[in-house]
Amino acid sequence: MSMHSYRHITDLPAQIAVFPLPGAMLFPRWTLSLNIFEPRYLNMLDDVMAGERMLGMVQTAGGPKTHPDLANVGCAGRVTSYSETDDGRYLITLTGICRFGVREISGLPTPYRQARPDWDAFVGDLAPPTLGDMPSRDALVTALKDYVTRNDLSADWSAVADAPLETLVNALCAGCPFGTQEKQALLEAPALQDRAEVLMALLEMDVPGSSDGGMQ
Repeated sequence: MSMHSYRHITDLPAQIAVFPLPGAMLFPRWTLSLNIFEPRYLNMLDDVMAGERMLGMVQTAGGPKTHPDLANVGCAGRVTSYSETDDGRYLITLTGICRFGVREISGLPTPYRQARPDWDAFVGDLAPPTLGDMPSRDALVTALKDYVTRNDLSADWSAVADAPLETLVNALCAGCPFGTQEKQALLEAPALQDRAEVLMALLEMDVPGSSDGGMQ
């Protein structure tokens, strides 16, 4: 199935492998690059590539590091780029398709977890977003400049100026050094307009930045 074939909930799988990874954000129509090396997740990707090439990214929500609790909402992506390194790692790119609620975890005996996704609340992800009610680019850039200055960060301002508005919102949501709870709030915002409004609120708050001096 091609990227453009996901038009209805019935086009989406009834079960999906989930990859718990805090801070790694995938949104519909947004890409996420991953370096996979842990044996159980190498196994997971083998199975994903042999099937529908769909993988669910879910943030962790506490619990033991080896088997963390999962957030209630994740985002499914299709593997659109795949390569294997000489030392056995997989380098992949996921392209976001649709968010989902984690309805229940499957009892199947795989070394990784699989979930029954609830797609109903996010069916709007399968259509292009409406941009008419979005915050203005100028307001977003002003909030970003204040945030960057306040937290002693850096930004690629030429990329900020050139990016389409949806791309800019998703890039900032994924790349700004917000905490896990803040990033989950961005993911769960009902639509792109709501995500942009949550993003603006976070940029305007005095949220400490990361210590790396830049945004990815």
